[in-house]
Amino acid sequence: MAPKVKGDGRTTRWDAHRDQRRAELVQAAVRAIDQHGPDVTIADIAAEAGVSKPVLYRYFTDKDQLHAAVGRWGADEVLAGMLPALRGDAPVRERVARAVDAYLTTLEEHPQVFLLLVRHRGSDPLADGKATIAAAFTRFLGDTLRELDVDAAGAEPWAQGLLGLGLSTGEWWLERRTMSKAAVGRYLSAFVWHALEGAASELGVPLSALDHPSAAPGPSRATPIRGRKRP
Repeated sequence: MAPKVKGDGRTTRWDAHRDQRRAELVQAAVRAIDQHGPDVTIADIAAEAGVSKPVLYRYFTDKDQLHAAVGRWGADEVLAGMLPALRGDAPVRERVARAVDAYLTTLEEHPQVFLLLVRHRGSDPLADGKATIAAAFTRFLGDTLRELDVDAAGAEPWAQGLLGLGLSTGEWWLERRTMSKAAVGRYLSAFVWHALEGAASELGVPLSALDHPSAAPGPSRATPIRGRKRP
């Protein structure tokens, strides 16, 4: 049996330093995009970071890779606001409204970043970020449906639908600005709530049952719908 090779401490420290430096450069990119808009150049980003373009390219092979890193940053920001709201103790409909408000607040704080990401030509800089958000939504919806003791198979396609709805509504709102954030938030949260409540009701358990856990139908109390009940 071959002996274990100990990790090189210098390599570990360098990897940690490189990750930290990349994160700092992504933050600089976000600031540059906020300032210059979707047409920001690599030179603008390098200037904001206080480095030359060759230094920037040591950490990102090209502009697409940098934009993809910004996309992952954006997804993390969205989830950091939405997930705590969804997992709170308020009634479910209020949690949905708070999560929608958190999403729109992130867009409002960085509108140019969002527009750059959704308008980007070529490879999709939001690909990894969308996958991360969809996976988080899928887990949340799946856990919720299992808590209601119904079939959770729809969690993944519903999560994808919510993701698409959020992206298209966010882009429309930032481009048109025909209503306030509060107004678009009311419409969007109402749409999401009624979609989820309707789906849960069709499965035999209203989503609002989660507002009163002690009264929520369980395996022995729920009225099953043939072919819909979780096995």
